[in-house]
Amino acid sequence: MIPKSKQISLYIYLIFLVLFSCQKKTIITPKPNASQEVSKLVLIADKYKATNKTDSAFFYFNKAKSVADPKADFKKITYSLLKMAEIQQENGDYIGSETTAKEALKYLNNANETDYTWRIYRVLGIDYFCIYNFENSILYYQKAYQLKTDKKRKIAMKNNIALVYREQKKYNKAIQIFETLLNEKEIKNNPLLFSKVLDNLGSCYTLVENPLAVDFLHKGLEIRLKLDSNLGLGMSYMHLSKFHDKSNPELAKKYAQISYEKYTKANCIDDRLNALELIIKNSNDAELKKNSILYIGLVDSIFEARQRAKNEYARIKYDSKKEKNENLKLRVQKAQNELQIERQKNRNIYSYIIIMLSLSLILVLYFYLTSKGNKDKIEATYKSETRISKKLHDELANDIYHTMAFAENRNLSIEENKTQLLNNLDAIYSRTRDISKENSPIITNENYPFYLKEMISRFNTPNIDLILNGVDSVPWNNIQRNKKIAVYRVLQELLVNMKKHSNATLIEISFKVTDKSIIVNYTDNGKGVDVTKMAFKNGLHNVESRILSIKGEIDIDSAPDKGFKVFFKFPYK
Repeated sequence: MIPKSKQISLYIYLIFLVLFSCQKKTIITPKPNASQEVSKLVLIADKYKATNKTDSAFFYFNKAKSVADPKADFKKITYSLLKMAEIQQENGDYIGSETTAKEALKYLNNANETDYTWRIYRVLGIDYFCIYNFENSILYYQKAYQLKTDKKRKIAMKNNIALVYREQKKYNKAIQIFETLLNEKEIKNNPLLFSKVLDNLGSCYTLVENPLAVDFLHKGLEIRLKLDSNLGLGMSYMHLSKFHDKSNPELAKKYAQISYEKYTKANCIDDRLNALELIIKNSNDAELKKNSILYIGLVDSIFEARQRAKNEYARIKYDSKKEKNENLKLRVQKAQNELQIERQKNRNIYSYIIIMLSLSLILVLYFYLTSKGNKDKIEATYKSETRISKKLHDELANDIYHTMAFAENRNLSIEENKTQLLNNLDAIYSRTRDISKENSPIITNENYPFYLKEMISRFNTPNIDLILNGVDSVPWNNIQRNKKIAVYRVLQELLVNMKKHSNATLIEISFKVTDKSIIVNYTDNGKGVDVTKMAFKNGLHNVESRILSIKGEIDIDSAPDKGFKVFFKFPYK
């Protein structure tokens, strides 16, 4: 290892070399035609997409979008953003896909491509459907339906709108649309579409306990057996399993197992999980345990793969934006360097001595601060690992031991014991996931508002309405990193506490900026607590500690059956 004193000398020598070399004139190579370069990048991206190399395809589509002239290449930019949104959607990044598709909306009028418009509206409809924002899902499906397109696309949108109504439990509206679609000539002449509508209508009849359901489900299955489509067969057997769920559990289990096999062959991850849930519901004893473990493993692997994809796509976007900004800076720097070269010719030896001394002091200070920073990181890492280890031992190990003892000593064929075991397993999984999320790294760069909103949106479920106001009004780029982390963790802990204990159905989080402070209000309509009880105050110790650590103030207002309110503020300078 090179001693620090020699490192300093070497750095100073290199700096002098750079200073003298700056006197040489820079050779500028002509820039190729931008439009041709964009076309080439799009072609490369399309080839990667065709071979299912989605990471590479996303990279080149994003690069094409960045290189393209936003005042001229409207179609290429729109197409690139559309394909990027589709890739994100295929990999389960629905929030990222929504952001990308919305970026494409501002280019649609200039691009003047109905095909692109229809596909972008369709992407947004699916994104909102998958994050349970059904109102916006129907909005964009209706926009796509109203475009001047062929009959097949209009039928597809009507089918999607009916599926949203089904998820909203507006079964009569969904049934009315499916019954109308069955009379369409384009449906009757297309076995694939005909079987899909028959199956969807049969599933709606099941939900309203219409005895005709089984006839429609079997008709759809017969067609799909001839088509030999694993995806379609998986859906048919899934709906048949749900139809027989109450009347014939054994038959329901049989259909669910066939559905699971078909979805596995079709590589439909989410649908595999749905089929596995039905199998678990009708399993017992050793088979129940085996299927439950398989379910947990599958959920974990899906979460890991999708999170990895989300991070990769976010990184590609961030790196591209950073590179573009750096290129703009380099152009400005080039002009400054040319002027600086002339000035450097007239500097004398005293100027270089002053520079040398200044650089020496800076380097010494740099190595000192670097050493101190590394030491602080090591200490922080040790404390974090110790805390996580204690949490795993205190909270998770005991739960696993008690669950194992419960499974060994109780008769799991009894429904009550079986239900208790599943509840215990679900609690262990939830606690493991919470510990993982609690200790995951937090991005605090210019993308911080996006990740903050994404974390909060994960708690927006069909049973919980979450209102978020004012987050974009906060000047996050001017706020210190430790304060961003504190805000993120405090809101995360409040939302996790809400989900575990409060039974809330409505949550509001608002941000307000004053001359010197950022004010955050959290309110839910949960069952509330008695804040005078010491045990509850200890439960909020982490929240209070984080706010106090950034020189903030916090106030908690709650009472039994009166909801839960938290007010905190902190200086942002």
